[in-house]
Amino acid sequence: MKKRKTPIRFRSEKEEFEFWSKADSTDYVDRATLVKAHFPELRPTSRPIPLRLPIALIDRLKVLAHKMDMPYHSLMRRWIEQGLRRDSR
Repeated sequence: MKKRKTPIRFRSEKEEFEFWSKADSTDYVDRATLVKAHFPELRPTSRPIPLRLPIALIDRLKVLAHKMDMPYHSLMRRWIEQGLRRDSR
C-alpha cells in the first residue's frame, strides 16, 4: 500500500485511539524517514510520596508480590487503583 504523505489530524485522543486500534501503522509510516525523537522537558507522570508502613506489612507485601512475579511497589499501586475504582462506584 502507498504511504500517506499528509499528516493525520484528530479532534480528540478518543478519535485517535479508535483510528489506530483499527489501522495498520505501516500504511502510514515510512521507516526510512524516521528520526529519533528527543524530549528533554518530559516530566515523569508519577510522583514519589513518603509512606510509612510497618515492616511486617512491607514484608508480607514483598512475599505476595514475589509470588505474582512483580515489584512490590507495582502491586501496591495496583491495589490502590483498584480500591479507588471500587470506591468511586
